[in-house]
Amino acid sequence: MTPDRPEIRLLYIDDDAGLSRLVQKELGRHGYVVTCVADGDAGLRALAAGGYDICALDHYMPARDGLDVLPDIMALPKPPPVVYVTGAQEGRIAVAALRAGAADYVIKDISEDFTALLRSALEDALLRRRLQRENDEAVEQIRLARDRAEAMLREVNHRVGNSLQLVSTFMSLQLRHLADEGARNALKEAQARIEAVAHVHRRLYTSGDMSSVDMDEYLAGLIDELSKSLGPDAGSPSLVLQAEPMRVSTDQAVSLGVVVTELVTNAVKYAYAPGQGGEIRIILRPGADGRALLTVEDDGPGMGDGAPKGTGLGGKIISAMASGLRSAVEFDRDHKGVRARLAFDL
Repeated sequence: MTPDRPEIRLLYIDDDAGLSRLVQKELGRHGYVVTCVADGDAGLRALAAGGYDICALDHYMPARDGLDVLPDIMALPKPPPVVYVTGAQEGRIAVAALRAGAADYVIKDISEDFTALLRSALEDALLRRRLQRENDEAVEQIRLARDRAEAMLREVNHRVGNSLQLVSTFMSLQLRHLADEGARNALKEAQARIEAVAHVHRRLYTSGDMSSVDMDEYLAGLIDELSKSLGPDAGSPSLVLQAEPMRVSTDQAVSLGVVVTELVTNAVKYAYAPGQGGEIRIILRPGADGRALLTVEDDGPGMGDGAPKGTGLGGKIISAMASGLRSAVEFDRDHKGVRARLAFDL
C-alpha cells in the first residue's frame, strides 16, 4: 500500500482455496485487504453486511455458479463493482456476466499473470466507479444549481408581475381623477400595454418552464383582460380568439402580446361606430417552414386612405415589436375591414 492511497477492501469469492491464498498474498502487496469466501451465499452475506470496495466472483462454485449469484449481488442496495473470474475459455460466459452487470472479467489460471490481470481489472473497475460517482455528483450539483436558478427566476417574474400590476392599479386610480377624455384614453392604452407585459410574467412564475410560454393560453388571458378594460360596454366590439397550441420564447411572447394589444386597441377605437358592436378576431396558427402567423382583423370600413389615425405612437410600437421578432406587420388591402398579419419564426 502506498502512503497516499487508502486500502482497497476486496471480497474474493472462490472455492479454490489455493488460488484464494495466492490472490490474498499477491494483492496484499499492492494495498488490498482481501477477504476470501468459498461460495456465493457466503459472499452475498458478506456484501450485504457492507464494508467492501470491490468484489471478484468465480464462475464455477458448488451449489450456485457465479452467473446465478451475480444478479443477487447487483440487486443489493449499493453493490460494489464485480470482476468476474472464470477458467472457461468460452466467450459466452464472459458476455453473460457483463450483461448481468459485471464490470469486467478475467480468465483464471495459476500463473502470475492471473493476479496481475486481476489487479488491473479491479483497478479499472474502481476507476470507472469513481468517475461515475463523480459524474453523478456533478450532475446533481448542476440540477441543484438549475433548480435554484429557476426558483430565483420564478421569484423575479413574480415580483416583476406584481410591480407591473401595482403600476397598472396606480393608473386606474389616476383615471378616476381625469376629466379630459384624450388623457383618459392615452392612459388606458398605456395601461393595456403594461398589462400585456405583466401577463407574461404572471404566466412565467406559475409555469414549470421559465424559457417559453404557451402562446394560446397567454393570448386567452390577455384577450380576456383587454375585453374587460377596452370594451366593457354592451355595444362594444367582441374579441374572438382562435389560437392553436404553440410555445414561443418569453421575449417573443412579450413582443407578440404588445402587438396584439396595439392592434386590438386600434380596432376597438376605429373599426366600428359607437354602440355598433361587431367582431375583432385574433388568430394564431402555425405557418410554413417553421413559422407562425398572427392575424388581427375586423369587418369595419377598412383603412380608408391609409393615413394613420391618432398620434401614430401605436404604429411605432408595433413596428418596434415586430422588428424584435425579425418581421413586420403587413395589411391585407383586399380584406373588407382591416386585416393585419405578422409572420414570425418559432
